[in-house]
Amino acid sequence: MKPCEKDDKCGPTADQLNALKDVVSKIPSDEILYEHAEILKAFSDPTRLKILYLLQAGELCACEIISVLEKPQPTVSHHLNILKNAGLLKWRKERVWIHYKLANQDIISLLESLSKK
Repeated sequence: MKPCEKDDKCGPTADQLNALKDVVSKIPSDEILYEHAEILKAFSDPTRLKILYLLQAGELCACEIISVLEKPQPTVSHHLNILKNAGLLKWRKERVWIHYKLANQDIISLLESLSKK
């Protein structure tokens, strides 16, 4: 990393400021960064990750997810809502039950790439 260069005013040089402005211009908007942060928050819980892995095989009813995870219905519903609000799940209602599936199968590839070293 190159050392910080300072002009006579003890701030970044004009060249440094121009280079930084170029970098800043490539950063997504705050709205997009907020969406990215919400997705990353959705990934930040082991129960939600288990749900995503469960759904890689296909659509599951909420009752099936509750049974497999052996967690109370309100807890599983809470996690499903976070994943749904982050855009990671699609869902459909059939009578009293809701069926969930991955919004994009690449989600699992992304998760698996995190553990590759």
